[in-house]
Amino acid sequence: MKKFTVIAIDGGAGTGKSTTSQLISSQFNFLHVDTGSHYRSIAAALINCNISESDALDSRNLNKIELDSEINQNKSIVTINGLSFPQKLLRSAKINSRVSSYSSVPGIRSLLLDYQQSQLKLAQDNNFAGIVMEGRDIGTVILPEADLKLFLTANESIRNLRRIQDGETDQIAVRDRLDSSRKIAPLTESTDSIVLDTSVLSIKDVLSRVSQLIHNL
Repeated sequence: MKKFTVIAIDGGAGTGKSTTSQLISSQFNFLHVDTGSHYRSIAAALINCNISESDALDSRNLNKIELDSEINQNKSIVTINGLSFPQKLLRSAKINSRVSSYSSVPGIRSLLLDYQQSQLKLAQDNNFAGIVMEGRDIGTVILPEADLKLFLTANESIRNLRRIQDGETDQIAVRDRLDSSRKIAPLTESTDSIVLDTSVLSIKDVLSRVSQLIHNL
């Protein structure tokens, strides 16, 4: 395994990105970065300020956003103007229904691109053995030079069931369609991604397969 390892995990909602990333992070002492929470946090902050998706197209409404990080165990938590948002809010139906539209705003994606790429230095400065970053454009845009790129898939019925089991209301098919069709950084697998179908693989199987891939780097 390399001295500092960079792992990119992409895929739609409910495919197991977070569970896989958390387990890999714990096993290998990697910093875990969930980029979906970054977009959710910005959406929450803008909604609180009554700034709509169309209002966010005006860069002046984004100029006052300052991003920073807090590390909780192995996870990097984004803060906006010094504040973080509780998971209950970030995973609420309100945020689920609007996060894709905020994520399509060019200024928001530009703001987060620099921040997300800076997480590599954060991981190195805090003596992590690597970084595992999950999202929808990690292997294609954020970390195109990652040592290992994974793209997780699962059929829609299983993904919906997982969301229900998590107590969430989420329009998975709608969000996937919006994220896959946006002009900037759409949800798509990179040409060098390894695709894992979590419909047929248990989390134990996924972890075993990914662990072996990391050991072989």
